[in-house]
Amino acid sequence: MVDIATRVWNHKWKIDPIVRSLIDTDFYKLLMCQSIFRNKPDTTVVFSLINRSSKVRLAELIDEGELREQLDHVRSLSLTRGESTWLRGNTFYGKRQMFRSDFMEWFEGLRLPAYHLEKRDGQFELTFEGRWPEVMLWEIPALSVLMELRSRAVLHHMGRFELQVLYARAMTRLWEKIERLRAIDGLKIADFGTRRRHGFLWQDWCVQAMQEGLGSKFIGTSNCLIAKNRDVEAIGTNAHELPMVYSALADTDEELREAPYRVLADWQEEHEGNLRIILPDTYGTEGFLKNAPDWLAGWTGIRIDSGDPVKGAETAIRWWQERGEDPRQKLVIFSDGLDVDKIEELYATFNGRVKVSFGWGTMLTNDFRGLVADDALAPFSLVCKALSANGRPTVKLSDNPAKAMGPADEIERYKRVFGVGEQAVQEVVV
Repeated sequence: MVDIATRVWNHKWKIDPIVRSLIDTDFYKLLMCQSIFRNKPDTTVVFSLINRSSKVRLAELIDEGELREQLDHVRSLSLTRGESTWLRGNTFYGKRQMFRSDFMEWFEGLRLPAYHLEKRDGQFELTFEGRWPEVMLWEIPALSVLMELRSRAVLHHMGRFELQVLYARAMTRLWEKIERLRAIDGLKIADFGTRRRHGFLWQDWCVQAMQEGLGSKFIGTSNCLIAKNRDVEAIGTNAHELPMVYSALADTDEELREAPYRVLADWQEEHEGNLRIILPDTYGTEGFLKNAPDWLAGWTGIRIDSGDPVKGAETAIRWWQERGEDPRQKLVIFSDGLDVDKIEELYATFNGRVKVSFGWGTMLTNDFRGLVADDALAPFSLVCKALSANGRPTVKLSDNPAKAMGPADEIERYKRVFGVGEQAVQEVVV
């Protein structure tokens, strides 16, 4: 097992680059990338880093030169032969050759495109522009680099023994959580923590702890590199990025209204009936389900990723019942702001009514709350989102208006088109 404290104390990033591989990313990014490569390969997009936790002034913590060095390192990466073989030959979700040969040939020759970096008011403005299949693959590496550089900046002046104690306390905290989760009969839980992890070595340790502590209750990780190295399932389907870009490309209100369903029609064709998990909250879950075509009710399940998770799951259950489906045969994946208390509560509420699964993110891979002075390692909300597609702004409404993004006039238009009324604001922790 890696001595994380010693590696951190050495501070030699050339030994420990933050991003080690193009598959040090979430599985859903590769699945979406293949779909985009097939359906929208020439769409031009702009992605940008957005720090929702403005009190964390990244440009005052992180050296710009070091940031550029890490980003340049990411641009130097390409698939290794072993990584390509794993993607081409492995079985994912029971399907061999999930990734087509034409996509793999393109991916094997890929280097990530250029970035644009500036400082403004204590924050970094980091943007990426180009063809959608290329630019989208910057999202997870960009977040990983900024999150870990922040961790390294906070830990930089700590001594070797101090670091040993810090990581011992963090390990103990996680193991206590695992012991509580072990008591839940029938639990199914995956690591979704790549996006806002404390660091790669720590995420890898967390996955190993989950493997040993939870056994078959731990069903896999979203991180492709760790899944490959630790021989666990790679977990993931799709994300808000798809409906956001498809919607921005719509010419009329009617095309806009149909865009989220067009996404899933393309997805169903791409995957021949596999990976049929609906993410309904991009423009409001209730409206999405109310107007959904009947064929969507036959999909495997739904992922709840914003708003009140109990309300979201109850809405899905009613929708399945109204469409003549048995909710007990459907999967509900909870993935927003989870920690052990919430996991226990949601499992107790919905076990037996639906099939329940959890994607555990930041509070698995970055819970260092209260372990250093001024709580300087507390997790914060950093995202990297598509801002425009072919020059048109993107919009996300979400079931939590605190997560909404886009120009004010476009947000109002989308609310009108999708029939979104009053929404309850919830604190965005991570």
